[in-house]
Amino acid sequence: MASFNRRDSLNLLSKLSFRRAWNGLKVWSSFYLSKWTKRAIQWGYPISISFEPTTSCNLRCPECPSGLRAFTRPTGMLQKDFFTETIDQLHKELLYLVFYFQGEPYLNPSFLDMVAYASSKKIYTATSTNAHYLTDANAKRTIESGLDRLIISIDGTTQEVYEQYRVGGQLHKVLEGARNVVRWKKEMKSKTPFIVFQFLVVKPNEHQIEEVKQLGREIGVDDVWFKTAQVYDYENDPNQLIPTTDKYSRYRKTDKGYEFKGKLLNQCWRLWHDPVITWDGLVAPCCFDKDAQYQMGDLKKKSFREIWRNGEYTKFRQKILKGRRNIDICSNCSEGTKVWERS
Repeated sequence: MASFNRRDSLNLLSKLSFRRAWNGLKVWSSFYLSKWTKRAIQWGYPISISFEPTTSCNLRCPECPSGLRAFTRPTGMLQKDFFTETIDQLHKELLYLVFYFQGEPYLNPSFLDMVAYASSKKIYTATSTNAHYLTDANAKRTIESGLDRLIISIDGTTQEVYEQYRVGGQLHKVLEGARNVVRWKKEMKSKTPFIVFQFLVVKPNEHQIEEVKQLGREIGVDDVWFKTAQVYDYENDPNQLIPTTDKYSRYRKTDKGYEFKGKLLNQCWRLWHDPVITWDGLVAPCCFDKDAQYQMGDLKKKSFREIWRNGEYTKFRQKILKGRRNIDICSNCSEGTKVWERS
C-alpha cells in the first residue's frame, strides 16, 4: 500500500484466508533466504499481481510509453475469458490485484466485469485512472463492481497547469468523474472504493500541492497522495519536469545535470511476490519493464504456475541478486526514492 489508512487496511486484511496468509509467509521467507544466501529460492505464489487491461490511452503524457505511442509490443485489450482463466489458476493464494500497467483501464469495455469477477473471489482490487471516462453510469458500475481502491490521477488544479503533463486532458472531466464516484458511493452507502487523488509532482505543478489538498477535501475523496515522477532522460530533463523541491524528486542536481538518488541494492522484493501480466498474456518481472522485454513466459503457451517456477524466472532473480545496476529496467527504479505523502 502506498500509505496507511485504517479503513482501507482493514478492508485489505479482510481478504486474508489461512491459505493466503501461509502463502505470503512462504514468499516472504524465501525472499529473505535468497538475500542471505545470494541464491534465488522461490516458495509460494504471487501475493499481488498487476494485470494490464489495455495499452490504449486517450492522453499523451510525455514520460509515458502509452502517451508517447512508443511501445514495441502491440496495442490491444485484455480479453475477459483469458483473464478469468488466469484468475482461476491463482485466486486461492492471490490477495491483491492491480488493474493497471500501461494505458487507461476504462477504455476496455470489459474492465468492470473483470473487476467484479476478481471481487467475487474475495481479492482486493485496485486501479489507476485519468478519470476521463468516469461518467455517471461508469461511476455507478464502479461501485457495483466491488472495486476496493480507485486512484485518480490529478496532476494540476487548473487546466493550464494540468495539461502541461496530462497532454490532451481536460481537468473538468477529471473533477466531474471524481464527483460522480463520490456521489454514487454515498448514495449506495458503500464502503468501497477507497478514493484517492494522486498528484504526480513535477516542476510545472509543484506550487499547487496545498491547492490539491484543499480540492480533495472539497470533492470528498478519501485521501490525497503525492508521488515522485520517473523521468527517462533525467540527466538532461528535456521536458523540464524534475521539481525544484528535493523531497519530491527522484534525482539530485549536480554540476553536470542530474543524477539518480536511489541506492539500487542487489535485491528486489517485487521479483518474489508481484509480477505483471500484459493484456496479451506475457509475464513480465515488474512494472518498470514497460515493453515486457524481459519475458518470463507466455500464458498463451504455459500455465502461470509453470512460468512462475521456470528457468527464466530463476535466472532473472539470480541476476538481480548478483548485480542490479547492470539491468536497464532497474537503473531508474523508484524503490528507495519514493515519497508517498498523505494530505
